[in-house]
Amino acid sequence: MNLLERPIGQIACDIPGATALFHRNKLDFCCGGGKSLREAAERRRLDPEALADALQQLADSNQGGTDWREVSRERLIDHILQRFHERHREQLPELIRLARRVEQVHGDRADCPLGLADFFTSMLQELESHMQKEEQILFPMLRQVGPGQVPGPISMMRFEHDQHGEALQELERLTHDFTPPADGCNTWRALYAGAAQLKQDLMQHIHLENNVLFVANAQA
Repeated sequence: MNLLERPIGQIACDIPGATALFHRNKLDFCCGGGKSLREAAERRRLDPEALADALQQLADSNQGGTDWREVSRERLIDHILQRFHERHREQLPELIRLARRVEQVHGDRADCPLGLADFFTSMLQELESHMQKEEQILFPMLRQVGPGQVPGPISMMRFEHDQHGEALQELERLTHDFTPPADGCNTWRALYAGAAQLKQDLMQHIHLENNVLFVANAQA
């Protein structure tokens, strides 16, 4: 299996466990899923051969897991709604609450993430608008017709996905790569752990849509 020239979005579909490896190495397999493994690794100053070897080991280990390319669009849409849309609506209000608390208690510290609560509030508004468009317009269409028949709405959702990807980069900056200070309180630690989980969930969400649901040969 020649992985170096394969798009990382395709690798994320092909190899169970690849997304976790990509997360650890900060490789964007959702919005940046069209880049080859070699290009993505070199941009992060990583060793492409070492990553390819690690991915090959994952492939050889034959780990289980659902191949979402092999299920119906109906089932995939239901999974996205239940696993990600509902989850994001739970995550962000709690992250806003935690961020407000940290800012109130530790706002006088230089390393306090001031503005993070407002950032999450804006992110929630943008994600809610995006998810409602999918739930009310795009997903009902895709339950009836293939993605090749609704290029306009899909193009808009891909554009908004890119914006979400930029927001995740800003989130990394605001949280110092999700690293709380050594003397950070439990609330601060919970905030950054939750922010890191949001990033992981949102990237997986975008990956399943961009690289599986929206492609022309998606299962009917």
